[in-house]
Amino acid sequence: MPTFPVPLFAAAVLLWLLALGLVRRDKPRVLMGLLALCALQAVLITLALHYGVAAARWLLPLMAGLIPPLVWLAFTTTAVRDMQPRDALHLLGPAFVAFCVLAARPSLDLVIPALFAGYGAVLLWVLRAGADGLPRLPLARGDQPARLWRVLALALIGSAASDAAIASAQMAGRANWVPWIVSLASSLTLLMLGALALARDLQPDAADAAPDRADVAAEADLLARLTAFMQADQPYLDPELTLNRMSRRLHVPSKRLSEAINRHSGGNVARYINGFRVQTACDLLLRGETVTQAMLAAGFNTKSNFNREFARVTGMAPSDWRAAKTLRLAQSAPTLLS
Repeated sequence: MPTFPVPLFAAAVLLWLLALGLVRRDKPRVLMGLLALCALQAVLITLALHYGVAAARWLLPLMAGLIPPLVWLAFTTTAVRDMQPRDALHLLGPAFVAFCVLAARPSLDLVIPALFAGYGAVLLWVLRAGADGLPRLPLARGDQPARLWRVLALALIGSAASDAAIASAQMAGRANWVPWIVSLASSLTLLMLGALALARDLQPDAADAAPDRADVAAEADLLARLTAFMQADQPYLDPELTLNRMSRRLHVPSKRLSEAINRHSGGNVARYINGFRVQTACDLLLRGETVTQAMLAAGFNTKSNFNREFARVTGMAPSDWRAAKTLRLAQSAPTLLS
């Protein structure tokens, strides 16, 4: 058994993060619930493995069975939609774990890893859509939210893989390794789930709480209204712009708007919006604004996303584009001798 209770350190960090989130009061409840559950699980692991508390050993699998469904609900309710009655079906997994605790405890070695791996795999599958699959998150964040959710999905899968490592250690006659594997693997997984739950890029726009309820418009009319909206209101200048906010302004479901943009532009919603932002940045650069000033004024909030999107649209870095454009304008301008 490890002499230093690693899960206790993880629990302390998670509890500190939880207190920080509660003080700020700016985090979604479901993410705070996930953080609290991870902190509780770390405490239970400490009590069960390091202090031999029997009650903690019984509670451990019950709390573990709740983590994957809560990660999924945190994803859907912060990035996709409001919670719906059908989400109650996710209680079936934890309920089956409770049944196994009471009547078929040996099966927990298969049931709990299957829950973690299954939810992790489904989350990775859904995230294939990238930014288009996250209508509640500001488009200016680019692909970063999807990357963070992929890390969380891989953390779930990694937790399931640690059970295979435990089985391998037992088969190899290294039973003394098992407590170390459990302590380190579980602590790392819980810390990743808890810390990333508070990442700013995973926080939804507060204005996007209401679901779409408007009628579907004809696609041609929708694209015309979208173009007029972009030109008149310039919503893309807002770094916190979301697909939901755009769809409500145009009175169409977000899915319908996303599909129309995809067919019209040949790219996803984020790229469509960033195209307007890059054009605005180009105009500002020619007016003498610095690259950073142009980036912020055009609606970007990270330099890496700005540089990547600018190069995608123009084929050049911002400073190189301005130098080349300025040179072409100078060459084409009439001189006093002509």
